[in-house]
Amino acid sequence: MEPNKPQESKKIEPTKSELEILQVLWEHGPSPVRLVMQEINKSRELNYTATLKLMQLMVDKGILKRDESRMQHVYHVVEAEHQTKAHLLDKFLETLYKGSAPNLLIQLIGNKKTTKEDLQKMKALLDQLEKNTGK
Repeated sequence: MEPNKPQESKKIEPTKSELEILQVLWEHGPSPVRLVMQEINKSRELNYTATLKLMQLMVDKGILKRDESRMQHVYHVVEAEHQTKAHLLDKFLETLYKGSAPNLLIQLIGNKKTTKEDLQKMKALLDQLEKNTGK
């Protein structure tokens, strides 16, 4: 490594189970393990010990921080939701669509039932983007 050259930090990519936990914390804010477990149990069964272990691993990876100032530890997300989602979307787009947003959009529209209202919203968004880049 060259001296004086900053080292690029490798972006941590959460697993599917870790993303479930992040979704709960993004929705509810800093929370104890029990609340996270209860929210996840609405869609699938995950016991307290497994939830705790996952969240401890996420702390070790730097995805979560743990507030130990109270009897019940509270966990919170280190990186903002939009940053994590932007990184994962960029990686997904690059990996599956060779960086082509139009190809991703065509696939999305083709795979889902797209209503007339959805198409109008997309058209309005595209028109606005075109107007903004035309300046």
